[in-house]
Amino acid sequence: MGRPLILQLLVLLAVVLATESNKNRSRTSTNFLDKAECTCKLKGGLDDCSCDVESIDSFNNGKIHPLLEELLGRNYFRYFKVSLNQECPFWYDDSKCALKDCAVDICTEEVLPEGMRNGHEIKKYMTDSLKDKEECDEMMELSTVDHTLSQESKDAFVEWTEYDDSQLSFCVMDDEDENEMQYVDLLLNPEQYTGYKGESPHRIWRSIYEENCFKPVQSTRPSYSPNIVSKGSPLEGLCLEKRVFYRVISGLHSSINIHLCARHLLPDGWGRTKWGPKLEEFRKRFSPESVGPQGTTRLKNLYFVYLLELRALVKAAPYFLNQTFYTGDRGEDDEVRQLLMDVLEVARQFPYQFDENTMFQGDPKEARRLKEEFRQHFWNVTRIMDCVGCDKCRLWGKLQVHGLGTALKVLFSGDIIGRIDIPHNRQFHMTRREIVALVNAFGRLSKSIRALEDFKNMMMRS
Repeated sequence: MGRPLILQLLVLLAVVLATESNKNRSRTSTNFLDKAECTCKLKGGLDDCSCDVESIDSFNNGKIHPLLEELLGRNYFRYFKVSLNQECPFWYDDSKCALKDCAVDICTEEVLPEGMRNGHEIKKYMTDSLKDKEECDEMMELSTVDHTLSQESKDAFVEWTEYDDSQLSFCVMDDEDENEMQYVDLLLNPEQYTGYKGESPHRIWRSIYEENCFKPVQSTRPSYSPNIVSKGSPLEGLCLEKRVFYRVISGLHSSINIHLCARHLLPDGWGRTKWGPKLEEFRKRFSPESVGPQGTTRLKNLYFVYLLELRALVKAAPYFLNQTFYTGDRGEDDEVRQLLMDVLEVARQFPYQFDENTMFQGDPKEARRLKEEFRQHFWNVTRIMDCVGCDKCRLWGKLQVHGLGTALKVLFSGDIIGRIDIPHNRQFHMTRREIVALVNAFGRLSKSIRALEDFKNMMMRS
């Protein structure tokens, strides 16, 4: 009789232990989901495009990001010409950041590549084409003919060119010849947390969202997008173009926030400055506990603007084919050109491209009006960057907004890129600053998506 009783007790003990084990596993699983909650929903499809997060993660982290890292370390793309002394055009702001980490190191003439020093940039534009000598001679002939035109005709041509350029431009262009324009080495001035916080940066983003982003209203204009916005989204009631505007601004904002979280000021213990990923800061900006479901939406908007700028690079490829990326070092220039061609080839193979042809369709008059409104809103955003009180934040804000504006210029330029069968003053053109900004801006988005992978892994381990 004793042996069956012992067996029953052993069975009962086994059941109790199994139950406790299941509870512990359930608790562990729940804790894991809580820790990863702000990224566990970051999956699946994106509104207004036929792509998903997983495809972009795989493509970016495994294929194009390593190539971009190498390309952006080369001289042509590491030096950006910018004016950091423009006055804020919208309000008086004396909240200049006094912290040493806000400062930007300006390049001296001696450290610049030969082709970027004063007196060499004009030569660069004269040699920035791979067309043969006969075409150059033809251009010289045309230039000679131009001198026979009346002053009135020449003034008219200048007016037409300025008008055409203004229609394509989505950014306020700094004057390249201004004395205040200076080169900055982007590698020596990385985008990172600088201590710039409080009312000043909040005012910047409030102005962008509240005064320059489109507000949801009941729209009678049909959407020509193959996808519609998710039900319950705050973007319901906006037409496709206005949704795109909001998403690219939100995605850019998310990307900048991720950069600040990925290179945040960390305690060292030795009195030295140290930067690295700060998970607590990431959660504060994106977790449901801090910002609700908007955290996942903001991260998805990062993927959306990534697709938009990726498409702009692909569309600009015919223009890049005729550039030499001149710095004065022929060997370096050839390597940069080949690296960029490799990036463009990989980008071209990605099957889920943003489709700019779905935008500004329908009634031509209404489409033109909406496109101009879209352009003016973004124009204002570029001007707001001169209100940023931290020089390093202003530098990276201007570069990324300028790069996004260049992407929009590329996307909405029609079919003129790379064509030579149209009048010269109507051919597509990008300045060196636009090229550098476009590629670096996409590089920043690529870096953000790569950093997201690191934050996901940190959450799993925490």
